[in-house]
Amino acid sequence: MAHHWGYGKHNGPEHWYKDFPIAKGQRQSPVDIDTKAAIHDPALKALCPTYEQAVSQRVINNGHSFNVEFDDSQDNAVLKGGPLTGTYRLIQFHFHWGSSDGQGSEHTVDKKKYAAELHLVHWNTKYGDFGKAVQQPDGLAVLGIFLKIGDARPGLQKVLDALDSIKTKGKSADFTNFDPRGLLPESLDYWTYPGSLTTPPLLECVTWIVLKEPISVSSEQMLKFRRLNFNKEGEPEELMVDNWRPAQPLHNRQINASFK
Repeated sequence: MAHHWGYGKHNGPEHWYKDFPIAKGQRQSPVDIDTKAAIHDPALKALCPTYEQAVSQRVINNGHSFNVEFDDSQDNAVLKGGPLTGTYRLIQFHFHWGSSDGQGSEHTVDKKKYAAELHLVHWNTKYGDFGKAVQQPDGLAVLGIFLKIGDARPGLQKVLDALDSIKTKGKSADFTNFDPRGLLPESLDYWTYPGSLTTPPLLECVTWIVLKEPISVSSEQMLKFRRLNFNKEGEPEELMVDNWRPAQPLHNRQINASFK
C-alpha cells in the first residue's frame, strides 16, 4: 500500500479518507448498535459455526493487529446459517483493543465500549477465493465478539502466549492446533447488518454478525495485547494500542436482531 495509514497520534483515521474515498461510503463499519432501534427478524436462522476441523497455521503481526491464519483451501472451518446463504470459510481472526480496559471495541452497544473485539473473518465460497470475495457485496461474513473484563479466558491463553514471538511488524510464527471454539460465548444470539472492512481498503463487502453475549477476559490478559508493537524491529517503539476504528454513520441501514 503506497500510503501509510494507522491508528497512531500522527496518522489517525482522518488520513484514511484522502487515500480511501470509500471511507465516506454508505455502508461503512463499525457502527453503534442502538438496541432500541434494532428490529427482531423472525426469519433469521440460528448461526452455525462449524470449527471442529479448523487447521490453524500461523500468527502474524501485520502492523495494525495480529492475525491467526487458517488453512482455507477446503471447508475445514465454516460459518453457515444466520443471515447467510451459502458457506463461508474461516480464513483468519484478529482483535482490536484499547490503551485501557475502558475502550477497544470497534462496535459499540448503546454507545458502550468494550475492552476488545474479536473478528472471525470468513469468505463466501461461491466466489472461489478471498481476493475475489472482497470485491462482492456478500463476499465476507465477519463474526464479531466483544471482550469484557472479568475472569480470564482459558481459550485465549494459547494466542496470548504466542504474541511474545511476533512483537514487531512483519514477524510471524507457526501456530498450530488452535481450536477457535474456545473463543465463542455460550449464546449465539446476534445482531446483523451490511457493512465494510474496518481497516483499509475499507471495502463494503461484509455481512456483519455481532454476538450479543461477550466473552470475559482478565485485565492481565489484556496487558499481553498491549505489549505488541506497531513498528518494525529496530524502529522506535510504538505500542500497539487503540487499533480500533470509531463508529461510522449508519445512514439508511437497518440493524436486525436474531432475538426478541
